[in-house]
Amino acid sequence: MQKLKVTLLMALLLLGLIAEKAHGQTPGLDTRIVGKGQPVLLIPGLTCPGEVWDETMEEMGDGYEFHVVTLPGFAGNAPLASHDGKYLEKMKDLLLNYVQQHQLEKPIIMGHSLGGFLALNIAIDSPDLPSKLVIVDSLPFLPGIQMPGSTLESVKPMAESMRTQMIAAKDQPAANRASFQRVMLKSMILDSAKIERAVQWSVDSDMETVAQAMYELYTSDIRADLAKIKVPTLVLGAYIAYKPYGATRESTLSSYTGQYAQLKDVVVDLTDKGNHFIMWDDPEFFHQWLNKFL
Repeated sequence: MQKLKVTLLMALLLLGLIAEKAHGQTPGLDTRIVGKGQPVLLIPGLTCPGEVWDETMEEMGDGYEFHVVTLPGFAGNAPLASHDGKYLEKMKDLLLNYVQQHQLEKPIIMGHSLGGFLALNIAIDSPDLPSKLVIVDSLPFLPGIQMPGSTLESVKPMAESMRTQMIAAKDQPAANRASFQRVMLKSMILDSAKIERAVQWSVDSDMETVAQAMYELYTSDIRADLAKIKVPTLVLGAYIAYKPYGATRESTLSSYTGQYAQLKDVVVDLTDKGNHFIMWDDPEFFHQWLNKFL
């Protein structure tokens, strides 16, 4: 009888381990797994949940196992207890731990905006881990496209001021924050209904986390490190929002290709219709590229 109890206990433990391997949560990440097949890690951008990729998953269809994450502090997911001023580094490590925990073999890693920056950092840190990268409107040195000729030192005072103002805004009423975000998002998203979805995600996000993430994006330059990436990479960018400031398709494409010059196996293209949320604004362009690249 004792031997039977031990055997049953071991079986229950084994079942528990199997369940954890299949459905376990990496602390800090809100995750879900959809489908079966080639693993795809989907990383959303600033303030967005994994839901931002729902239309993309539907279009890609069968043959993929989608691992959809929402980062800590975004869209209602609880913030980290502490990030020690290294939020993006901690996010990279969390995502690497997730890949290892779920034993994802050569995943395609797709990231939008901040998520694209994290995808690049994962491939720099672990060049043999992914099979391909899809980077959606993200740059290795964000200030470079907004302020040509800028350097890390020149942008730090502006980034620090921006972080301070964003943290101070967290005490404003939700309606005020929503109004501000709505104005900002009108230059990033074309569809009014989707703007409202993104506004709510932003209001539901932890402003200190958002402020820190933005600060780190503005004060990080990984252009030289791109040479460490070994896998084919697709970079899709947008320029429409920059047109009022004198940008053209040609000048924006030149900026993008220049920033990705150290990445050997890269394809760069720009949407002629969409803003920052390319997968929402210009799905035909986006999915045509996905089908061709993947």
